Amino acid sequence: MSDTPDRKPGHPVWFDLTVPDAQPLRDFYATVVEWRSEPVEMGGYSDFLMYAPDGTGVAGVCHARGSNQDLPPVWMVYFLVEDLAGALERVRAGGGAILKAPGRAGSGSYAVIRDPAGVACALYQKDEE
Repeated sequence: MSDTPDRKPGHPVWFDLTVPDAQPLRDFYATVVEWRSEPVEMGGYSDFLMYAPDGTGVAGVCHARGSNQDLPPVWMVYFLVEDLAGALERVRAGGGAILKAPGRAGSGSYAVIRDPAGVACALYQKDEE
């Protein structure tokens, strides 16, 4: 996940696509939207950091393995929050569910949630600077 210094809480800050076989999808998006990729070593396999033509990191294309094995095969949007723990309390109170407990990504922490309608997304909190 790239750093997102210009984003404010409440904004989408990252996207990941998690699928059983990431390489063909990496190639598909490289062709369709002209992204270039950089492998990210995951311990025996590589996921991919995808860059827009201007060199900005925009997304990850990931294998459904390891810590991603239970994620749905969708474009997962990450929303920036100021307080991840507080946001997760509000998820539960609002009828949502936590699909993946908080973990580390880039320079912060994230968790995957499901809203009351069944839609998955992720919440991301940047580390204190």
